[in-house]
Formats: sequence, structure tokens, C-alpha cells
Amino acid sequence: MTTLEAFAPAKLGPATLRNRIIKSATFEGMTPKGVVTDELIDFHRKFAAGGVGMTTVAYCAVAPEGRTSAGQLQWTEETAPGLRRLTDAIHAEGAAVSAQIGHAGAVANPKSNGHKAITSSRHFHLTTLSFAEAASEADIDRIVEAHAHAARAATEAGFDAIELHFGHGYLISSFLSPKLNHRNDSYGGSLKNRARFARRTARAVRDAVGTKIAVIAKVSMDDGVPGGFWLAEAITVVRWLEEDGTLDGVVLTAGSSLENPLYTFRGDAPLREFGALMPQPQKLGIKLVGKHFLRTYPYTDAYLLDHARQIRDAVDLPLVLLGGITGKESIDLAMREGFEFVQMGRALLSDPNLIKTIEEEGHGQTLCIHCNKCITTIYGGTRCVLRP
Repeated sequence: MTTLEAFAPAKLGPATLRNRIIKSATFEGMTPKGVVTDELIDFHRKFAAGGVGMTTVAYCAVAPEGRTSAGQLQWTEETAPGLRRLTDAIHAEGAAVSAQIGHAGAVANPKSNGHKAITSSRHFHLTTLSFAEAASEADIDRIVEAHAHAARAATEAGFDAIELHFGHGYLISSFLSPKLNHRNDSYGGSLKNRARFARRTARAVRDAVGTKIAVIAKVSMDDGVPGGFWLAEAITVVRWLEEDGTLDGVVLTAGSSLENPLYTFRGDAPLREFGALMPQPQKLGIKLVGKHFLRTYPYTDAYLLDHARQIRDAVDLPLVLLGGITGKESIDLAMREGFEFVQMGRALLSDPNLIKTIEEEGHGQTLCIHCNKCITTIYGGTRCVLRP
């Protein structure tokens, strides 16, 4: 196996990145009116100026009911000029820029959006204290086409890549989960049926953009809950996506925003800070039983590597490793293990100039302590709370 050079230019589908480090999608909370702001542009510009090969704009909903809150970006005529201004600013710093697109499903907030949330099968959502309804086949067809529309809009706005969100309990992820998906139509039951929505979406996006833009997908390897989607099925789904020829790469993630959110992040559970964000009675619920929902997991660098290795062994498709990539040592580890790219989130929130430092000095490590308090800032402007 050839060890790739992390800090040399690299191809991702039709896009060329100046290095193999990608700023991961961390919802910014900087679009209160649903349009691009100067704050959002500056947020991404600092990572581009700090040396990443590509930064990811998160999260751009493909439908009004697919937003986690009403202020999120959606692919409309009103957002197009601002998105072009954003991509131009990132390109001026020498970096590429990706748009994470998707539908939040039951993670969406129906009270904020003014639209009922939809998911694979009807269930009660404790966070919003409301039911999410089962998506109809007409809903599925509409949302597949909405992804294609978003992909075309991203291309016209100057994005270099699209990241399809197939993870974290969002809509398509909920179809993959045998725990959440209780359907008895062609989208439920067998893994082949549960993966149909994801495969249709990837195909529609690829057909919409051809080779004009890189298309990658973020896929959960493990929901982190008994009976959920997990590694054995994830290996098969990624194989199918490779065979379909619709993707230029896959981002490997874990956890479910619906069922076990901190399984994605590892480290501390900031219960007090989460509780402060919630209205009553959710605030009281966090105080009483929050530790059962926001379960903690020990943090280690490259904590998703063991799962990701098994997908690496199963496919030739370019893979992006995330989860505890914190500095030069873990970046080099990912390259030695055969991953083509890495994504970094909290490490870059802590130090946006980390990649430039590593390139200039030959070493570097984030000061992030994995307190996860940054997660509680996402609706007021995502930031590291320990950084001045």
C-alpha cells in the first residue's frame, strides 16, 4: 500500500485540492434569515486562509421541512447570490469548498419550520415533543429530485464538491436503520430496500451534475444504538454505492442525532449547556434524564479508525476518515492506513490556522480538550468556547 502525502495536491473526482485535509461540516448557526451572511463567509474564509484543502458549508437543506431550524440555508433563488459570494471568497484564499446537502428528517424542528417532520416510519420525537410522520413514496420522489436540484444549484454557485448527508439519523439515514424503518413497501425490510433511497439519491445527483463537480456521501458506519444501522450493513451499502459509480468518495461517520448524538463526538457531555438551550419541559427532561440520552464515551485520537479500516478493506472508493483527527500524527496515521482524505472539525474550531502551522513547522496538534461545549453554540454562531 502506498502512503499518500497529506500536504500535496490531490484529486477528488474532478476537483483538485491543494492538500488532503477537509474542514468537516459543523453547522454554523450564522444564517438567521436563511441567507448567506458576512459572518458565514468569514467563518469559512478563516479555515481556507488557515490552510485546509477544502471547507464544507453545513448544512444546506433540500426542502423546507428538511431544515433542523427555520434559519438554515435552503436551495432557493434568494440564497444563490450569497452562495456565489461565499465560494468566490474561499477560492480567493486558495481552497476548495463543498456544500453538504440533505434532508434532516425527524431531526428537523417542525415548530420552527412550520412544516411537519417526515421520516422513514412514524415515531415520537422526544426532543421536539412531536410526531414525525412516515414519508410517502411521493415524498421520496420529491426529495430525490430536490437533491438533484440542489446539486445543480451548487454547481452554478461555484462549489467544487457536494457532500450528501446519509448519516446521523437524518432522513436517508433513518431509512437505512432497521430500528427506525418499519416500512412494508419497497423502501423497507431488506437492506436492499432500505438502501434504495440512498442509491436513488446518489444516482439522481450524479446524473444532474455529471463530472462538473465532485460528489461524496457521508455514511454512518454505526448508529451507536442496539438494533440500529451498523458496520456489517454499512460495508455492504458502501460497496453498492461504489458499484453504482455515483460517488467520488465516502466520508465515514457514526452516531445518530436522534438516538445517541455524542457517539459521534466522544468526550464530555455538557449537560448544563445543552439544558440551557432548551425550552420547558425539555429543559427539565435534560436535567432529570439527560445523562441517559447524552451518553459519554471516552475520547481517543482517530476513534473511528477500527470501523473505518473494515470499509477500507472492502472497497477501492476514496474514503475520508474523520473522528479525532487532531494534528500531524493522526493525519499521517490516516494516510498510512490507506485513507485518501481526512476531515477535521473541533480541532479547527480550536485553531483555524492548524494546517498552515503544520505545513510551516512540520508538526502541530490542536489544543481542543473535547469538552464538546462548541456543540451547544451551533444556533448562535459555532465557535470554540475556550478560544478568545
